[in-house]
Amino acid sequence: MVDSDQVFVFPSCQASLVDVPLASSKQIINRSVNLLAGLVQLTIRQYAKNDDVNIKSYYLPEDQAIYTSLPPSVVESSLLDESQIPFVIYSADHLVGCFALHTHQAKMYGIENPHALLLKSFSIDARHQKRGYALKTLQSLPALAKQLFPDTNELVLTVHHTNIPAQQLYMKACFEDKGMRFEGEYGEELIFHYSLV
Repeated sequence: MVDSDQVFVFPSCQASLVDVPLASSKQIINRSVNLLAGLVQLTIRQYAKNDDVNIKSYYLPEDQAIYTSLPPSVVESSLLDESQIPFVIYSADHLVGCFALHTHQAKMYGIENPHALLLKSFSIDARHQKRGYALKTLQSLPALAKQLFPDTNELVLTVHHTNIPAQQLYMKACFEDKGMRFEGEYGEELIFHYSLV
């Protein structure tokens, strides 16, 4: 079981002065201040009861919500299934995202690997989208998974065949579409993989 007191903090931007092209001293100082001002940390941790207030105000428009479970459902499901562990993503004091890791459900999707960890219900609150939080979270997942579940050697997720933006995001985060498919409740789901070995 995951220690619910563990908190993982990941910088969402890793720009440094080295990234700034040579220019006048004034331009470099102005650019570095903007880069440093834009440096925001993400905190990814297991859901706790005190997150309920923020979870109740979580927002996804209907055209996005059809592809995922909203955080209240994720939390409710985890109460019925101890292999589902809900996580929250914060930037400062703002809940910006949510997801669940399932320790024993990858086989439901035809994954034979007993050490695969299933990522489900990943979303970013619509008010916090387009800030890089989704990509940074996905890029942080391999380290988080290995730290919490040392035997894990693969991350797996499913994405609806019509959810092109999500597919592009997962590929950008180095998840692979190996051609596996699953017939979900609402149509074909693509199965994406990320090897941890």
